[in-house]
Amino acid sequence: MGVGEIAALVAAVIGVYLVCRVMLLPLKWTMKLIYNGILGGLGLWVVNTIGALVGITAPITVGTALLAGFLGLPGVVGIFVWYNLLAR
Repeated sequence: MGVGEIAALVAAVIGVYLVCRVMLLPLKWTMKLIYNGILGGLGLWVVNTIGALVGITAPITVGTALLAGFLGLPGVVGIFVWYNLLAR
């Protein structure tokens, strides 16, 4: 994970926090959304690191991190299936 990816992740966390505060979501929901997004991004990063050995990768974006955070392992698998089998 490079400096640019870390900066993008920090910017995304700040952006999600600001959007949630503008929408007047309770702090509990906002923090849960940020927490799940970070865990989803980390899960994608781990699978990308291992998958790079066999040529299976997927981009880590705000959307994919949140999707992986909300859906957990099935979300991560779905993202990798989408980017490596269906989107080609």
